[in-house]
Amino acid sequence: MLFALHDDVSWLRWLNVLRYTSTRILAATLTALILSLVLYPWFIRTLQKIQLGQVVRDDGPKSHFSKRGTPTMGGSLILFTLIIPTVMWSDMSNGFVLLATAVTAGCGVIGFIDDALKIRKKSSGGLPGRIKLLLQFIVAGAAVWYLFDHSGLMPEAIRYRLALPFTDFYQHIFTLPAWMYLGFATLVIVGFSNAVNLTDGLDGLAIGPVVLSAGTFLILTYAAGTLIAGFDIARYLNIPHIPGVGELAVYAGAMCGAGIGFLWYNSFPASVFMGDVGSLPLGAGIGFLAVASKNEFTLVIVGGLFVLEAVSVIVQVISFKLTGKRVFKMAPIHHHFELKGWSEPKVVVRFWIISIMLALIGLATLKLR
Repeated sequence: MLFALHDDVSWLRWLNVLRYTSTRILAATLTALILSLVLYPWFIRTLQKIQLGQVVRDDGPKSHFSKRGTPTMGGSLILFTLIIPTVMWSDMSNGFVLLATAVTAGCGVIGFIDDALKIRKKSSGGLPGRIKLLLQFIVAGAAVWYLFDHSGLMPEAIRYRLALPFTDFYQHIFTLPAWMYLGFATLVIVGFSNAVNLTDGLDGLAIGPVVLSAGTFLILTYAAGTLIAGFDIARYLNIPHIPGVGELAVYAGAMCGAGIGFLWYNSFPASVFMGDVGSLPLGAGIGFLAVASKNEFTLVIVGGLFVLEAVSVIVQVISFKLTGKRVFKMAPIHHHFELKGWSEPKVVVRFWIISIMLALIGLATLKLR
């Protein structure tokens, strides 16, 4: 919206600075942060008035019972403070930004329905798992199909190609059949969406690594799609140059700002919880950033904490069904450490430290090739 003012020749000529992606990244981040800090007190009071309280699992840690009644669905304001700055500061004619926004909004609707059903039923079960997964696959699959098969946004030479981190993209790559790659990319988005959802179990636990992951992909998308005075950053770093994908850095910046603002009120003890309406779209958005910038496997490193949480659930379920025994005291794994005696803030901070380390390793893939 405001991006269109950059070429105005009237008294608004000073807005020519909006031509620069870096300027709009900063503006989107600050806008999202300020909106969050200003709106959340009112939003929390509104949630309390309409009694949208958190439903806590009966089989969870006993320390969580005190969380019952804390306002939930705070993620709906995260979506507002993410999408509005993106629309304000990015080039909305850019197909990558439109798709990222669509995936975020689509998964947000799914999460909203899931949360609403949980509150209505007064139980931790919302949408049936199969229906929720089906809807997620529809949203992600449609975006992936359009991006790679219909829009012309992705360069033909790299469309269905994959590369491993710490390798030269142009020398160590393999190409998948179209149907296989589209299925894989869809699975990346849906899988990461649910991984973030599983991690959202302690005050501040999910949103901290979300901010770190978004910040990392801000740098990765900017490097993949931005030319500075004709200098091709991507070619210098031996990563694929994807024209237009650098605009996603504005979206990633807005996600960082919205996440930090939410963390102000979600830190221990939380005044508001994210809910599926926040975790599902944030995870899907990060998954889309990885797919659009051809960093599908780098996502496993950058979002390694989320992957660990998801794998812990899978391992727990398989082990219990096959042997009748549990590998962890409770899954996801953050509950395991709680039941071992770690305090909630200690679990959260230590998991944040792990996430910081993984984000740095993810950034190292740009140079160590």
